[in-house]
Amino acid sequence: MPKGKVAVITGASRGIGKSIALALAAQGATIVAMDMDQAATDAVVAALQAAGTTALAVVGNVTGAADGERMIDAAVEAFGRVDILVNNAGITRDGLIMRMKDEEWDAVLNVNLKGAFVCTRAAFKVMSKQRYGRIINIASVVGQMGNAGQANYCASKAGLMGLTRSNARELARRNVTVNAVAPGFIATDM
Repeated sequence: MPKGKVAVITGASRGIGKSIALALAAQGATIVAMDMDQAATDAVVAALQAAGTTALAVVGNVTGAADGERMIDAAVEAFGRVDILVNNAGITRDGLIMRMKDEEWDAVLNVNLKGAFVCTRAAFKVMSKQRYGRIINIASVVGQMGNAGQANYCASKAGLMGLTRSNARELARRNVTVNAVAPGFIATDM
């Protein structure tokens, strides 16, 4: 149960990330919400605080190691620990492979896969010292089965599942579990 735990959620300003933040808060977790949209992130944190949850907004881009570390450092500075990391930040740039631009490929892989790597690495430094942590990666069923017009997105989510398996084996010795959730189509803005 997350009661009394500090949960850091990327992509927390809307959609699945916002729902995860609200659900963990309802179970008693302290929330650190990270997203690139200052106003939307502040709004989520304000709603959490109005409901009696201790929460902190961190604005940043998961693709940059400095922002990932700053997010974890902010959580530790404010709350003394990081118990849960939810790597939820994700984007799509759909298009047929023959028309897909390098920039569309790179953007999706950077946010969806590199972002999880950067944030996991930063969080594990803290979780390793605590000898406790839970990392949850939000993957997708299309990472398992593919989908026309989404080569970049499917590759990023398949890679995320591989990263999850590898990290689970590597981090378990420090009592840090790593799992992935692979939802199907979810009605969100994205």
